[in-house]
Amino acid sequence: MTRAHEEEVLARIAKGLVYTESEAAFLAFRRRAEQIFEYNHTPPGEAEKRRSLLTSILGSVGKRTELLPPFHAAFGSNVHIGDDFFGNVNLTFVDDVEIRMGDGVMIAPSVTLTTTGHPVHPARRTDFGRSSEPIVIEDKVWIGSNAVVLPGVRTGYGSVIGAGSVVSRSIPPMTVAFGTPCRVVRPITDEDLATRAAER
Repeated sequence: MTRAHEEEVLARIAKGLVYTESEAAFLAFRRRAEQIFEYNHTPPGEAEKRRSLLTSILGSVGKRTELLPPFHAAFGSNVHIGDDFFGNVNLTFVDDVEIRMGDGVMIAPSVTLTTTGHPVHPARRTDFGRSSEPIVIEDKVWIGSNAVVLPGVRTGYGSVIGAGSVVSRSIPPMTVAFGTPCRVVRPITDEDLATRAAER
């Protein structure tokens, strides 16, 4: 593949247009499968090794981050996480393009963040035809267990995504949203400062 052809494929990917596995093969060097395998098999007591591996896997890693193994990623290098991030077990990044998460993000077990989908018509899925759009998770978002965040979604500051949700559209800041498809059910207000823990 020529450099011009690579640039054309990258331009198509950036526009969210369909591309194939063969066309994107030149991006394979960005995959971090070996390092992810090693991270997932590193003993819990080896915190420094885990941190070192994580910084070699992800595109960028903030301070005081915790990502519990196992986690899975298509590339790893297209994932960017901010400070004070917590990701629980079985977090999956389908990061054919960028996934960006801000500071103070919390993600519960078995969540999937997928930037990539496939055409509806089977003829367009030849050679694993697909399209990709970036995901943005803003600061202080909490995503509940078994939620799936789909391509192109932006989740606004401070929002809560309920367990089991399928998030197919962007969620505004400071809201509680859940369901399939995920919908905003209410705003987050100062009344939410009176939590059960605070009442004790």
